Amino acid sequence: MSKPELWVVAERRLDHIEPTTQQLITKAKHLAGDQMHTVAVLFEATTDHLEDELKAYGPDEIRIVKDDRFPTATDAEIADALQQLVTSNEPNSILFGATITGRSIAPRLQAKLQTGLTADCLDLRFDDDTLVATKPSYGDNIMCEIICPDHRPQMATVRPNTFVAEPTDGAATVTTATITFHPVKRLQVKTATPVVNTATTVGDASRVVALGRGAASATTINTATKLAEKLGGRIGVSRPLTDQERFTHDDQIGQSGNTIHPELILNFGISGAVQFLVGMQDSQTIVAVNSDPDAPIFDVADYGYVGDASAFMTALLSQFN
Repeated sequence: MSKPELWVVAERRLDHIEPTTQQLITKAKHLAGDQMHTVAVLFEATTDHLEDELKAYGPDEIRIVKDDRFPTATDAEIADALQQLVTSNEPNSILFGATITGRSIAPRLQAKLQTGLTADCLDLRFDDDTLVATKPSYGDNIMCEIICPDHRPQMATVRPNTFVAEPTDGAATVTTATITFHPVKRLQVKTATPVVNTATTVGDASRVVALGRGAASATTINTATKLAEKLGGRIGVSRPLTDQERFTHDDQIGQSGNTIHPELILNFGISGAVQFLVGMQDSQTIVAVNSDPDAPIFDVADYGYVGDASAFMTALLSQFN
C-alpha cells in the first residue's frame, strides 16, 4: 500500500526557486518521517532545470509539470494546474509559502477543492494523518491550533523563514506529470522584470541588534545603530518600537513581523513576550540584556546580563573602538 503524500508546492522567483520552498521541504521531511511520501511539485518550462535547486533538500520525489507557459503563468492558471494534479493524485496535505504568490494561489486552489486552508502558520505537526497547523490569532495575542478533520487535502501556508532549510544526502526521484494548460484570457503576464534591491533586511542579516521598550530612547537607539554597524548587522525591534518614526513593520521581529534565525542576536530591553520569541527563538546564539531578572527572554538566552541595556551597549561598543 502506497504512503499518503505530503506536497510542497515549489515557487519560482524568476529563474530560481524561492528560498521558502527549501525551508518547507526540510520541514515536510521531518513531518513525514517514515509514514508519508514527500513530494515537491514543480511547474517549469521545457528547457528549465529548477529541480536541481530542490534535490539537495531531500524530498522523496520531485514531480515536474513542464510547459513553456509556466514561467509567466498567472496564479489562476497555476491553481488550475494544481487542481488537476490533486484530482489525479489525492495528496493528504499541501504546503505553500506564505509569500505574495503563495497567498494568491493557495486560496484559489482551496476554493476549487472545497477544503480547508490555514494561513500564515508558524508551526506544523501531524496527529495521526491530521495536519495540526499553529498560527497567531485574536490580534496576535494567542496561538491557536487549527485542523481540517473531514476534508482532504489539508492545506497550509507558512511564513518565510519560519523553518531552516537543511541540505540532506537523500536522493530524490524525479518524475513527470501531465496536465492540460487552461489559459486565462482575461489576464496575461507579458513580461517579468526583477526589482533591484541590494538592501539587507533584518530577515537577511546574520547578526541582529534587537531593541524593545527598555531600549527605546533616542540615545540608546543611536548607540545600537553604531553597534549594529560594527557587528556588520541590522537593527530589529519588538512591536512597540514600530510606532517610532525611525522604524517600520519591516524592522519588526515576532509573529506579526519577521521570523529570523541569525547566527547572533543581541536583545536589549526586551522582556520576551511569546509574540516576540516565536520570531527569533531559533537563532544560533541569543544574548539578552534586561534589568528584570525574571524576564522571559532569559529562558531562551544562551547568555544573559541583568542590568541597564544602554550601559551594557555602550560598554560593548567601547570594545570596538
